[in-house]
Amino acid sequence: MRVGIDTGGTFTDFVFFDGKNLFTHKVSSTPSDPSEAIMSGLIDIIGNRLSNFDVVHGTTVATNSLLERKGAVIALVTTDGFQDVIEIGRQNRDSLYDVFWQAHQPLVEKELRFGITERTTYQGKVLSRVSKDQLEELFSKLKRLNVEGVAISFLHSYANPTNEKIVAEHLNPLGVPISASSQILPEFREYERTSTVVANSYLLPKVKLYMDSLSSEISSISDSSCDLSVMQSNGGIISPEKAGDEPVRILLSGPAGGVVGSFNIAASMGYERIITYDMGGTSTDVSLCNGGIDFTTETEIDGIPISVPMIDVTTIGAGGGSIAHCDVGGALKLGPKSAGADPGPVCYGKGDELTVTDAHVALGRIDTEWFLGGRMKISKQRSEIALEKLAREMKLPLNKGGLGQVLLDLAEGVIRVANANMERALRSVSIERGYDPRDFAMVSFGGAGGLHACELARNIETKKVVFPRSPGVLSALGMLMADSFKDYSVTVFLAGALATAEALEGRFIDLERKALADFQSGVRTSSYHEQISFKRFLDARYKRQAHELTIPYTKNFIGVFHRAHKKAFGYMKTGDGVEVVTIRVRAVAKKRKIKLPKLTNEKIDIYPQKKKIIFEGRQISVATYKREEFYCGFAFTGPSLILENTSTIFVPPDYKCAVDDWGNIEASAY
Repeated sequence: MRVGIDTGGTFTDFVFFDGKNLFTHKVSSTPSDPSEAIMSGLIDIIGNRLSNFDVVHGTTVATNSLLERKGAVIALVTTDGFQDVIEIGRQNRDSLYDVFWQAHQPLVEKELRFGITERTTYQGKVLSRVSKDQLEELFSKLKRLNVEGVAISFLHSYANPTNEKIVAEHLNPLGVPISASSQILPEFREYERTSTVVANSYLLPKVKLYMDSLSSEISSISDSSCDLSVMQSNGGIISPEKAGDEPVRILLSGPAGGVVGSFNIAASMGYERIITYDMGGTSTDVSLCNGGIDFTTETEIDGIPISVPMIDVTTIGAGGGSIAHCDVGGALKLGPKSAGADPGPVCYGKGDELTVTDAHVALGRIDTEWFLGGRMKISKQRSEIALEKLAREMKLPLNKGGLGQVLLDLAEGVIRVANANMERALRSVSIERGYDPRDFAMVSFGGAGGLHACELARNIETKKVVFPRSPGVLSALGMLMADSFKDYSVTVFLAGALATAEALEGRFIDLERKALADFQSGVRTSSYHEQISFKRFLDARYKRQAHELTIPYTKNFIGVFHRAHKKAFGYMKTGDGVEVVTIRVRAVAKKRKIKLPKLTNEKIDIYPQKKKIIFEGRQISVATYKREEFYCGFAFTGPSLILENTSTIFVPPDYKCAVDDWGNIEASAY
């Protein structure tokens, strides 16, 4: 049995696959201790004993700790004179013309940043070693301060980590986790490298405690045949031990699972150019795949640069639980604050602030008797009361008795504001990067995505929308489709006559040996059917350029770079020398692929129920289907609502839909 678990801000999703059948499950998340929801969901489905299980988990523990600034109290040790690099940053600012703009506070207080006299050149030559007296003094200070972790980042340690290793070994008796930049990110650009290793150290104690606790709890109800893995932000999986040591690699593990799942499903349908659209309870994640999953090493999370490879995902604070409110000027605003799992949307029975979900309930687009397949009852009356409360705050004229047109317009206004926010995100990954959305299919998933997808697709002129089977748990399914892999890199600075295939070969082999040693010590091989393979990449640029392009490595990498540069920037300079800045290796152990069960071809009579909802300011009649009744080849048109255990899909009047062999719905505009 293989189990994918995605912990979200509102729900924790489960997918169980036994080789033939797929089962899904959702439980409310438990933000104070995410493992409670995980154990509850596992026991709900398979009882108190696990045997021969393969569990893959995507977690928000690291992300939430960073966003809420609830990490550890850590110290930063740098080359003397560079203690404040994480606060100085770079000259760019988020809002260039905002006179009230304030920089994000660094994760390490000024009093906990320490400089050490040492120096290594960019070529790896040690000019000044660390003195024993300074180490003794540093050790005493850190012991007195009772720090919970230490981050070490020296100049040019990517070229020679000797001084970092000396300091790390000397501080080991402190008994706290130590993160060295030469281990976490052996690349140049001291600001991004320091920021990344600081984030790793900041998150490490809490994430490691969570990983150890979850491993222990799962072990308590399982035998030695069970295996637990954790989803990384780059779309691969690693052991919980490695995730605990390098939490900076799992910051976007949930969204990564969704991209992996949607790309695999879309590829099986013949679509390899897709825009993924994942709307959950607290946020919306979008990504563009142009024939493959895109990666980036330039991610910023809440003002903190993180330079480890991640799937290129744009996240905004717009989800089903996003709270609608009135700003100081009287305008309707949405998010980024979310009702989360507790108290949740007003219709759940606890909260009192209107959310996107409540707007859908008030408009009739969510069936109150079929939420989570009927397992959870929600209240339309409570949503209407919250709607009226917001209308009064906005000083809107209210009719007496019933849900008047003003309130219905306000509910649709909430939906339009949510759509506008999400449309901007979709445009940012497509049009603003030179891609035409008309050339792509949109893959919609997440618990709330199906209610907005067709309207968003129409707005950006995407012709096709794919609704995968069980879209509300697709991120958890994607985790079961992911291979085990880890990324390795090192900055080399090879230019001109030195940038040859022969010179690079030895550097690549060194990284591959390191990767092989890591896999042999930290990955169980029972779930894998192939030997570990390696993919090579390099970051290259023209001389005197400030930034690089990452390209696949071939012996003719010079020509590959010229063509990639022309595609990205519209020109190439074949007469200029090419400099190889950083080499990268991805070590991959492929998992046994999941063969999703197909729907029956047997045609049955499907009789949808009729339901009244509000759409574009008027009441319309929609056909309401239960997705579990669909068969391969079934076709229908909008307006319609499709109800299922993990989500609700709204198909507007101008769309037609068809169901494929695997139960995916393909919606097309007339």
